[in-house]
Amino acid sequence: MSGADKRDDPRSAIARTDEVLADARLAAAGAGLRPAVVKAAVNNAQKAARLGMIPIDAVVETALAALPRSPTSLRPVLNATGVVLHTNLGRAPLSRRAREALDRASGYVDVELDVATGRRARRGRATIEALKAAVPSAEDAHVVNNGAAALALVAAAFGQGREIIVSRGELVEIGDGFRLPELIASLGARLREVGTTNRTTLRDYEAAIGDDTALVLKVHTSNFVMRGFTASVPVNRLAGLGPPVAVDIGSGLLAPEPLLPAEPDAESMLRAGATVVTASGDKLLGGPQAGVLLGCREAIEMLRRHPLARAFRAGKLTFAALEATLLDAHIPVEEYLRADPGRLRSRAVQLANSLRASGVQAAAVISGGAAGGGSAPAVELPGWAVSLPASMAAALRAGHPCVIGRLERDRCLLDLRCIPAESDSELESAVRQAASRIPSGG
Repeated sequence: MSGADKRDDPRSAIARTDEVLADARLAAAGAGLRPAVVKAAVNNAQKAARLGMIPIDAVVETALAALPRSPTSLRPVLNATGVVLHTNLGRAPLSRRAREALDRASGYVDVELDVATGRRARRGRATIEALKAAVPSAEDAHVVNNGAAALALVAAAFGQGREIIVSRGELVEIGDGFRLPELIASLGARLREVGTTNRTTLRDYEAAIGDDTALVLKVHTSNFVMRGFTASVPVNRLAGLGPPVAVDIGSGLLAPEPLLPAEPDAESMLRAGATVVTASGDKLLGGPQAGVLLGCREAIEMLRRHPLARAFRAGKLTFAALEATLLDAHIPVEEYLRADPGRLRSRAVQLANSLRASGVQAAAVISGGAAGGGSAPAVELPGWAVSLPASMAAALRAGHPCVIGRLERDRCLLDLRCIPAESDSELESAVRQAASRIPSGG
C-alpha cells in the first residue's frame, strides 16, 4: 500500500495506544487496575477497529466496556431454585459471621504461629478445637481442602499397597465423572469389592478380610437412593471385624438432624466404632469448601503427618470461615432447610399479588425444595414459589441482580426457600425489570 493509500485508509485514523490511554474516562475507570489490564483492553479494541468490527471512533468506549467492573467476575445470584446446596451456585452460602471471619483473615494472621511463645503452632488449631467441641466423640480432627481430598488422604495413608474393602453398592460416582474406585486406585491402594449392588452382608466382609486388609471403607450413598430388596451392614457391626473402619458420610452432618433422619452424622458414626469419618464442609455443615476428618487421635495424627497432607492443606481463609461457622448460631443452610412452609406461603402470595397488580402473570404455588449437594436425595422440603411464564427465565438470569429459578411444566418457578425475607423487594424489582424486557410480561 502506497503512502497515499495509507492516508486514504480510514483505519489510519485509529488513535494511538498512548492517546487512548490518556483519555480521562479510561484513566478513571482503570484506576486501581494493573496497567497491563487496561492496555490489553485498549489493544483489543484497536484490533477490532482495524478489522472493521467496530467504528474507529468507538475504541475508547469498547475498551471501557471490557474493563472489569468488580473485584471478581463471579456474580452474586438470588437462588430461587429451592435447592439449598446447589453445586452450580457454590453450595452452602456463608453466614454473616463467616464472611466477617474471611475479611479478618485476609491479611497477616497467626494461622501457624503461637504469639505467646513466638514459635510455630499447629495450623488452624482453634478450628480443630471447634470441630472437637461440635463432635464430642472425636479425639482429634484435621481439615483439608475438600471432601474428596479427605477421602483420598485416608485411602493413601491406610491403604497404599494393600487392600481396602468396600461394598459394591457403595462404589459411587461423586460427580463430574469422578468415581470412587478410580480415586482409590490412583492412590496406590487395591480395591476389594464385596457383596452385590443391592445386598451386602456381614459374611461378605468376613470372607474378604485377610492379612492384606488395610481398611474397611463404608461410603454413604448420599446422591441416590436404593430401595427394595437391599441389605447393608451398619458401622457398629463392621467395627467388630478387626481392621480400622473409615466412613465417608459426605454431606457434613456433624450431629443427628431430625429433619433428615436417614442422613448419617459424624458423632453417631464415631460412637458406633468408626476409626475415622470424612465429610465436606460446604454441604450440611454450612461452611466453606473443605474436607473434614474426625476420629481417634492416632489415626488423625497419621493422616496429618502423611506427605499428601501438605498437598491437600487448607488455607487460612478456609480455617477462618469454618471456625466461624462452627460457632455461629445462625447458619443459612440450617435456616433454609427448616424454613416454615406457612411463612413461605404468605411471602409467595404477597409477592404474586403485587406482581399481578403490575401486569405480570404471577401466581403462588406449592413447591417442593431439596437439600441438594448430594445430600438427602429422598427428602422433599415442603414450600412455596411464585410461578411465572417460562419465557422470563433467561431475562431473570441476565438481570441485576441475577435470579436463578427452575423450569417446571412450562413455568418458571421462583422458590422462596433460599431467598431471605429481606430480599423479597429486591426479587420483586428483578421480576418487574425482566418482565419489562418481554412483550406483555411474557
